[in-house]
Parts: sequence; C-alpha cells; structure tokens
Amino acid sequence: MLLLLEKLPPDQVLKFLHQVVDGICGRAYSRYQDYSNIWNLTEWMEILEEITAYFKTTVGKNLSDEEAVQQLNDLGSSYQKAITKCLRGRKEEIRHALVENVSAISSAQLQDFDWQLKLALSSDKISMLQMPLLNLDLDVRENGEIKPVSVEMNKEELQNLINALEAANKVVLQLK
Repeated sequence: MLLLLEKLPPDQVLKFLHQVVDGICGRAYSRYQDYSNIWNLTEWMEILEEITAYFKTTVGKNLSDEEAVQQLNDLGSSYQKAITKCLRGRKEEIRHALVENVSAISSAQLQDFDWQLKLALSSDKISMLQMPLLNLDLDVRENGEIKPVSVEMNKEELQNLINALEAANKVVLQLK
C-alpha cells in the first residue's frame, strides 16, 4: 500500500513523512483536509496506517538501512530516498516515542476494563467505510492513584494488543 505515496508530488513527500512522525511522537498528525485533493478518505487512512506501521516496525525491529530500503522496492527511488532521509533523521525520536509508550503501559497496573464495539460514523465519508472500532476503557493504578484511560483501536490494532497480551501471559506462565 505504500504505493499510494506516489500519488503525492515528490516535493511534498518529506513534509508529509515528517508530519506522520510527529503523530507517532505524540504531536499533531497531518490533516486529511491538507491532502484531500490527492487521496480519497479510504486511501488517506490506508497511507497513514501503512507509513506509521513502516516507521514503527523499522525502528522497533532496529532494521539496518539496507533492510529498511528492501521493504520499499516497489516505490520509486525519489520516494525511497525521502523515506530513508526522514527515517535517519527521526529514528531516535520514534524509538523514544515507542519506548515511552511501552514504559507507560508497563509501569501501570490494570484495575478494571470495559469495552464496546462501534462503527466510525463521525462524517458521511467515514460512515461509508463502516470501519469497526473498539473503545477500550481501562482503570489503571499508577502511583497508588486510579486513572481512567480510554483507547480506540481498529481491527489491526486490537489484534496487535491481543498478541502482545498473549505473549505477556506466556512469559508470566514461564516465571511461575
């Protein structure tokens, strides 16, 4: 799906990639309104998800530059160079954001949870996608204080959470 990136004019690619990394790092993501003349809403959501996943996977698995570029073989060279340039320049920021997210989750104790499934219906364009989302409300004890945490996840993010919880359960069982 990274091929959707080639719809973006080459002179705008680096700016877009840095906006995606800003979103990963907890700052403002790029806005659909700024790119609605390039991608439709479905493509927009796909390209954001794919680029985000690429950056997180590449940094999370600590892939070498060569391994990272191999995953971009289908893209034109100017797009590969832009992604590589952004990745090199912001790798430590992404790594810090990933570590920070894991630390925040691992330092807290889950007290209670509640969930509900809904369809994203916030606009007529999004409602046509009929994308199921999970709202997960967690009561987390941190430093003796219970804090509510709400998380909204799509199907892929939910599967990643389930896999992580299953892996954590296996580790706990091995320690017993």
